[in-house]
Amino acid sequence: MRRFLCFPRPLFIVIVLNYLLSLPVLSDDLQNLSFFTENYPPANFEDNGKISGYAVEILVAAGEAVGEEIDVSKISILPWPRSYRNSLNLDDAVLFSTTRTEHRENLFHWVGPITKIKVVILARKHDKILINDPMDISKYKIGVIRDDIGEQSLLQIGIPSFSMQEATSVTTLAEQLVKGRIDLLAYDEKAAYWWATQAGIESDVFEPVYVLTEGKLYYAFNKNIDLEIVEKFQKGLDIIKSQKNAQGISLDQEIINKYR
Repeated sequence: MRRFLCFPRPLFIVIVLNYLLSLPVLSDDLQNLSFFTENYPPANFEDNGKISGYAVEILVAAGEAVGEEIDVSKISILPWPRSYRNSLNLDDAVLFSTTRTEHRENLFHWVGPITKIKVVILARKHDKILINDPMDISKYKIGVIRDDIGEQSLLQIGIPSFSMQEATSVTTLAEQLVKGRIDLLAYDEKAAYWWATQAGIESDVFEPVYVLTEGKLYYAFNKNIDLEIVEKFQKGLDIIKSQKNAQGISLDQEIINKYR
């Protein structure tokens, strides 16, 4: 005699709903995705209530290249740790601008690259700090943004977490560095200087004393997003990279140049 499993109706509905929620996002519309980012100028940032930056403009242009209108007002700007976790946990989430690393490689689907970055260790110039060996960094108190590429790079080379002081704002870290509450700051070089100027700190107060890593920025898609959507956006990005103006500059590079 065959036996069939029988579930109470409410439990059956819960099981079916959980199964459906676990399926990849099947819509082929980029505009239906949830985009998360942070204040990370000049790539992506909020300026007088408006979301701006070259990564934002490239996102919109790549969407338009494949017939998709991405609404900038739907982009969520949050502290990096929250955006990072949302993008790992929400099935329809896209995170940018994200450095593609070995640690993160299998956590997302990747579209890019957008551009290159250089993550450095900044120190107060008058301290004349020299870093000859990576482990010399552990002698100092290092300011980092939680889950940022700077923190992850330090952990990867063996710097203990107790040597780091986490924050959610680079402006806060820059101010702490000036006041001597931390000795070093690990972050993308260009963005760190931009944030320092926003706090009223002259950029020549700091100097890079060590290059942690050089990499490239990408758009990171949650692993549950259908690959057709990911490939569609990559196609759009490839299109604007191939479109040249009269001077032979691609559309994406033209956008990036506006923010230099």
